[in-house]
Amino acid sequence: MRHLMRPLDFTTEELDRLFDLANDIEHNPVKYAHACDGKILATCFYEPSTRTRLSFESAMTRLGGRIMGFADASSSSATKGESVSDTIRVISCYADICAMRHPKEGAPMVAAEKSGIPVINAGDGGHHHPTQTLTDLLTIRSLKGRLGNFTIGLCGDLKFGRTVHSLINALVRYENIRFIFISPEELRVPDYITDMLKEKSIYYKEVIRLENVMPELDLLYMTRVQKERFFNEEDYVRLKDFYILNPDRMTLARKDMLVLHPLPRVNEISVEVDEDPRAVYFRQARYGVYVRMALILTLLEIHVP
Repeated sequence: MRHLMRPLDFTTEELDRLFDLANDIEHNPVKYAHACDGKILATCFYEPSTRTRLSFESAMTRLGGRIMGFADASSSSATKGESVSDTIRVISCYADICAMRHPKEGAPMVAAEKSGIPVINAGDGGHHHPTQTLTDLLTIRSLKGRLGNFTIGLCGDLKFGRTVHSLINALVRYENIRFIFISPEELRVPDYITDMLKEKSIYYKEVIRLENVMPELDLLYMTRVQKERFFNEEDYVRLKDFYILNPDRMTLARKDMLVLHPLPRVNEISVEVDEDPRAVYFRQARYGVYVRMALILTLLEIHVP
């Protein structure tokens, strides 16, 4: 039995197979429509989510399976004091696979250690969000045709953004990746990440102004400033609109640059940018369904001829 706790749980060769499967699902959906008949996915979300939870539910439904679970901690026995370990032991009696989101870092790992079914980390605090990272990698590979040999700018909340941290750790395994970190001083990428990049001799630079680096980028990964990660309202209000990507700024970018965003967005991307063919964040959301379908099949060891 295998779990997914972080993107590095899969080798790059295993990721290639996973992405090949996701692309086959994209182009041949009918072939997989009954692959999970009789299987049940438990979605255990101790923290609010729309895209990730619905994406998992869509993935399992498209595979012919069923869904059970809860959408926030108040709907679970956590309100009675039940531990994550006990919850997953019970869930293992009811379902075949579990996707878990939790505000505490490491909680899905604790669940995996006690689980009788595969557990997928659907986000744990500011730590990891591996299925978003798989979505990002599939989007890049599908639309750019490669994973490697590009410059990626990561913009916004680089301090608390778990999607950013997971993506960086995943991309360093590919060749010739250049990172440009775009953030205010208060939201800079954590030292452990820059220390890792230095140790691996991977190029990066940190800047404050987005306009200064737009012409250099093959990919721009925008993130929102996350209100729920701040300890006080004043800091959030001061920083929430620090970056806004608009059509004027897009004129500075290359013709083939792609704009990604894990969503939800607030103000950091103007709605006018949605009409730009380089804005691929809604296509990115669709790739999230395909990669989760592929992941469910892989962890359940279901092979569709």
